[in-house]
Amino acid sequence: MAELILALDQGTTSTRAVAFDPDGWRPRAMSQIPLEQHFPHPGWVEHDAAEIWRAALQVCREAIREAGGPDRFAAIGLTNQRETTVLWDRATGAALHRTIVWQDRRTAAVTEALVAQGHEPTVRAETGLVLDPYFSASKIAWLLDHVDGARARAEAGDLCAGTIDAWLMFNLTGAKRFVTDVTNASRTSLFGLNDLTWRDDLLELFNVPRAVLPEVLPCAGLFGETDPALFGRALPITGCAGDQQAALVGHGALRPGATKVTYGTGAFLVAHTGDQPVASDNRLLSTVGYQVGGQTAYALEGSIFSAGSTVQWLRDSLGAVGHSRETETVAQGLPDNGGVYLVPGFTGLGAPFWEAEARGAVFGLTRDAGPAHIVRAGLEAMAYQTRDLLEALKADGAPPPRRLRVDGGVTANGWVMQFLADITGCEVERPAYQEMTALGAARLAALGAGLIDSLDQSPAGEPAVWSPAMSAAERARLLAGWDAAVAGCLAQARARV
Repeated sequence: MAELILALDQGTTSTRAVAFDPDGWRPRAMSQIPLEQHFPHPGWVEHDAAEIWRAALQVCREAIREAGGPDRFAAIGLTNQRETTVLWDRATGAALHRTIVWQDRRTAAVTEALVAQGHEPTVRAETGLVLDPYFSASKIAWLLDHVDGARARAEAGDLCAGTIDAWLMFNLTGAKRFVTDVTNASRTSLFGLNDLTWRDDLLELFNVPRAVLPEVLPCAGLFGETDPALFGRALPITGCAGDQQAALVGHGALRPGATKVTYGTGAFLVAHTGDQPVASDNRLLSTVGYQVGGQTAYALEGSIFSAGSTVQWLRDSLGAVGHSRETETVAQGLPDNGGVYLVPGFTGLGAPFWEAEARGAVFGLTRDAGPAHIVRAGLEAMAYQTRDLLEALKADGAPPPRRLRVDGGVTANGWVMQFLADITGCEVERPAYQEMTALGAARLAALGAGLIDSLDQSPAGEPAVWSPAMSAAERARLLAGWDAAVAGCLAQARARV
């Protein structure tokens, strides 16, 4: 009997597939493959699209086999790293260039020029987004201008450009379907937040031909069927959302005011704002939360570019620890941060600063400081940046959340979770099951396949909760040091321009 849901979760550092049983949403099988990142120039980040597809196919096959074969599966749900952009040949299916990853800053000069020309108010009003190389539009234009003959071929309808979900959907369906979902489309800077369609004026602004873009569909419903040769029979793809929106669904944060933070490669705070988009005066992003059953939920989002990637840097580049899990012991071994602050602007700073030229910086070093202080500073930075997002959310008039729902690999670090509660003054709740992006994709697929009637369900199991224990005076002292460090980092960035 076909009763399982397969969630394909394609992230920045790995690709995984999880087989879920909708009866209690228990994972029945899982497969995961790491993804290599390429850094050809400072500020550039790329992936190999063919590698992503091979890994996606392998993890799906392994999870299906482990769970008992394709006949046990009713549907597939897909979630993906957002904004990352692929350009490929519509006829052959071959990618024409490495994908440009969401972290990539190569188009910073383009978006800065558009800001200088006065276009940002229009872009923000129509899309809810700031002008920044983070989003897909300038990446698509760069690919069309730097791959020989691509622009003419795109205008003729011979090429496809899209986010990772569109690339995987194209391959999964044997090139029969070129589609995306509304949440991924809303992250391109080309999609209207109110009318939920590709905007001609934005296509002209970024010089992106409409013919190169996919069809946009709701998050739950039939996107297509997999090529029968891939898994032994055709499986319907009935759910899709960008990773942060999928995590919102996975957490069951389906009411206005509900707020979640996912700590992966980056960290992303998403606050449900209801059925109408809310404009931010504090440089948060207004975005589509999800669209199901003809109803659209909107959200405000703050994006932190470096979270888990900061830990990777501490481990791989600085060599301060041998394994990521050692950072917790290192931080606990110090009585305080020694006045040391790490601003992780490795690929620029996201919300609420949006400074593409920022670079990582360490402040407050003395002769007493050592690698342990930098490790602790890197962990503390995640909490400080989250506080910055919450302050921006508060300034936009949103009620402060009583409890932050968190997920992602970093949340395994109990020291970070307690420090997060202390610095934000909020209770922090980590669900018993951590894979919220995959769970959200699975629930959307189950809804799209008609296996469930509603998304309204909280994660199973007893969550872990951390409560604030730091004094207000200590919190204020630490935050003053952080604010000064960020000011120094921003000053250095602006001096570079």
